[in-house]
Amino acid sequence: MNIQNLKIKIFADGADSKSILKFNKLNYIKGFTTNPSLMRKSGIKDYKSFAKDILPKIDNKPISFEIFADDLDEMKVQAEEIASWGENIYVKIPITNTKKISTKKIIETLSKKGIKLNITAIFTDNQLVEILGVIDKNTPSILSVFAGRIADAGFDPEKAIKKSVNLANKFSNCEILWASTREVYNIFQAEKCGCQIITVPHDLLNKFHNIGKNLDDFSLETVKGFYNDAKEAGFKV
Repeated sequence: MNIQNLKIKIFADGADSKSILKFNKLNYIKGFTTNPSLMRKSGIKDYKSFAKDILPKIDNKPISFEIFADDLDEMKVQAEEIASWGENIYVKIPITNTKKISTKKIIETLSKKGIKLNITAIFTDNQLVEILGVIDKNTPSILSVFAGRIADAGFDPEKAIKKSVNLANKFSNCEILWASTREVYNIFQAEKCGCQIITVPHDLLNKFHNIGKNLDDFSLETVKGFYNDAKEAGFKV
């Protein structure tokens, strides 16, 4: 189990500038993803300033910035503006707005203009097929299938990803991304499914030192952790 030997591209998922710059130094981190929720969690107040500040420092790797409008016309305006900030930007467009209106017409328009897109919040085969039907075949695109949330609903994420990979197989410009990653092992699952990209939260990237660890040693380390925490807390029975 060696991250360096995997074919799948690992993107760091987060909006903390310090962590982004740290992960950018690692050769196995091939790109970055963000979203408005992560930015809010990181305390970012100025969306554009954050993007403009971080872009020159990671201009050799793709990074996804998401639109946050709900009106379809405004979505298009935001997407064009965000795309203008850098050549390595993929504009994240949700599969629908909050009123469940499909964004496929916007996606088709932007894609034909050569704007690289990351279509996000894909959960079903029908959604994926709909987007594959309008994506320009000459424009690079990422299709983010929310495997973790699919698993949260009690469905097999590997089955969903394999189906997505097969559906997109004829589109050389499209890559399937395993999104909403929950655990380090998801990386190896995504690789096995033939997925091209997986986006991994910063907290999971910080667990990579555990990969391949002897499980007996890991067990003892865990027991010691419980013991030391109980001791420091001064627990008594």
